[in-house]
Amino acid sequence: MNFTERLGDRLLSNTRSDRVRDVAALTRRSVRSKRGVFRAEGPQNVREALRLALSDMPPPGLPGLEAVYVTEAELERHLDIAADLEAVSERGGVFIRAVSPEVLAAMTDAVTPQGMLAVCSLPSLTLDAALARAELACVLVRVQDPGNAGTVVRAADAAGAQAAVFTSGNVDPFNPKAVRSSAGSLFHVPVVTGAEMAEIADTAQLAGLGILAADGYASVSVDDLADAALLRSAGVSSSDDAAYDLSRPTAWLFGNEAQGLTEDEKDHADLAVAVPLYGAAESLNVGTAATVCLYSSARAQRRAHS
Repeated sequence: MNFTERLGDRLLSNTRSDRVRDVAALTRRSVRSKRGVFRAEGPQNVREALRLALSDMPPPGLPGLEAVYVTEAELERHLDIAADLEAVSERGGVFIRAVSPEVLAAMTDAVTPQGMLAVCSLPSLTLDAALARAELACVLVRVQDPGNAGTVVRAADAAGAQAAVFTSGNVDPFNPKAVRSSAGSLFHVPVVTGAEMAEIADTAQLAGLGILAADGYASVSVDDLADAALLRSAGVSSSDDAAYDLSRPTAWLFGNEAQGLTEDEKDHADLAVAVPLYGAAESLNVGTAATVCLYSSARAQRRAHS
């Protein structure tokens, strides 16, 4: 009998069981906070949670894996996940259970459940520890849409950032929709929540990070800084050299979708920087703007280190 068949022998099919209600309740922020766990749905999130759990030396400040629920049909479609689940099962310490499609649907708030989910512990990491080892970080300030929050974390991960910081007043990045939008990146990038802007600015300065504020009305653009960094790497000076060295360790601030950053919030930055709009669009989604800014820093930093 293979691992999938063994799981099927203990199929959870009662949609009204206490365990199903407990997982479903993680939709609420108050429950996540009280219990110290969150729900990560879909194959990509479960895959990354399993890989992290199987790591011999997992980086600090990332979620821990507590339970996995999966339908038999979905497990048969993802043989790599089945293999990792078996390995985690052999190590012990993680509750693993096959469930009926009806049970999985009862556990999630997704319109179309993705066949598997994990319950993970919320990460524990101080702001000091997160920024002390970061060369590139993103700071979300009063971002309200969970899809945007997850997209920015995913962009930070793709750009190689080492930390994502959420100020108080943000949507919870461990909201199920935010977790789905992050597509597994919450298991790669340490996340700190509930920080205050003044604390972030002080901690970043002590850690040697400059602070850039994404602001659509700024007179300096990210293209200006990127061009200056490219010229600097070639030994050529430019008029934008004095504005900000994009290759230095940096924390980017990204503000509320409708209001952006306030003047007080921008005052904590070394420089306000705009993403130029070459077409007729009125503005950029915060996730798209974050991607442009973070990649501009990442390219300049990688070029400086090469």
